[in-house]
Amino acid sequence: MSYVNAKEVFPEELLIEIRKYFNSGLLYIPLSEDEHKEWGSNTTTKSLLEKRNREIKSKKQAGYKIEELMKEYHLSYDSVKRILYRR
Repeated sequence: MSYVNAKEVFPEELLIEIRKYFNSGLLYIPLSEDEHKEWGSNTTTKSLLEKRNREIKSKKQAGYKIEELMKEYHLSYDSVKRILYRR
């Protein structure tokens, strides 16, 4: 995301109105709800984490101990528990 000068984008009347609420500093304008993308939709990270979590649950059912899963997946005790007990 890059910095854009508001004078280059907005008409002067709108800038005057915006200054009534926010006079100086950096202002973030988020995407509208219909433009918002779900986390992980642009990469494979979400699907990779889901696959990893399924593997962890499967291994736990097969008899692995939480400590073994911690070492194998380089996760904390609480992280493994969170994966195992999340619905």
